[in-house]
Amino acid sequence: MKRAVSISIGSSKRDKAVEVELLGERVSIERIGTDGDMEKAAQLYKELDGKVDAFGVGGADLGVMVDDKWYPLYSVQPMIRFVKQTPVVDGAGLKNTLENRLAPFIQKEIGDYIKNKTAFITVGVDRWGMSQSFLKSGYECVFGDLMFTFGLPFAVRSEKSLKTLAALLMPVAGRLPFEWVYPTGEKQDVRNPKWEQYYNWATVVAGDCHYVKRHMPFKYEGKVIATNTTTPADVETFRKAGVKYLVTSTPVLEGRSFGTNMMEAALVAISGKGRMLTRDEYNQLLDQLKLEPQLQELN
Repeated sequence: MKRAVSISIGSSKRDKAVEVELLGERVSIERIGTDGDMEKAAQLYKELDGKVDAFGVGGADLGVMVDDKWYPLYSVQPMIRFVKQTPVVDGAGLKNTLENRLAPFIQKEIGDYIKNKTAFITVGVDRWGMSQSFLKSGYECVFGDLMFTFGLPFAVRSEKSLKTLAALLMPVAGRLPFEWVYPTGEKQDVRNPKWEQYYNWATVVAGDCHYVKRHMPFKYEGKVIATNTTTPADVETFRKAGVKYLVTSTPVLEGRSFGTNMMEAALVAISGKGRMLTRDEYNQLLDQLKLEPQLQELN
């Protein structure tokens, strides 16, 4: 059996392990959270290196890919410094392949419900494939990169502006402590409604689940959430808020959807190549597996 392990600096409350069959291959996929402790994560990578088929980096990114330009996040790199044998992925491969299919999937499944094609994307730089998906599908988009990462009340409204922002800020932001720009550990459970005018303006709110929940209004009736990793508790939070539809870019397995890094690690494991895959290889596997986003009607 293949084994893929996501070691995350996120909350250990979100831990989960399941066995699935992909292309005739049994694979164990497991998520281990360290509650914000990067050094503990580093030691787990060291302990499991060479003993598993693929690692996922959870709760953090090794960098972000914007229009084929890679911006490393230097504060995260030490977390994988002990890994010498097992391939390591952070979800970037699926963010730019599977998440690129989100908006067309929404149109196919609930297009009649989407009266106004407006999308509030929490951090577009972090999820370039998702951003491209909505832009290419004719959505008017607002990107909350400055709001969610720096707390600044400025909306980004175009692909060109988003690419310019990345070119200007990522060389600096990439050297900041990761916890300054993304909630880790217990901070992931804090909810502080903010930026309501953009949440209320949009028909679809898309992005990382922690970002989406972090500032979402307590009452959010009739909206569509497009995101990645969700636990049963996350789904219940959206249900209680009144969200109409929840779309997850990764499959729901035993009640939850795993992060892109976890699913990417699973694909690397079953490929048997012992390395990261190319964009074409990811797309080929996704087509073979017939993987697509999943829709849940909550209210």
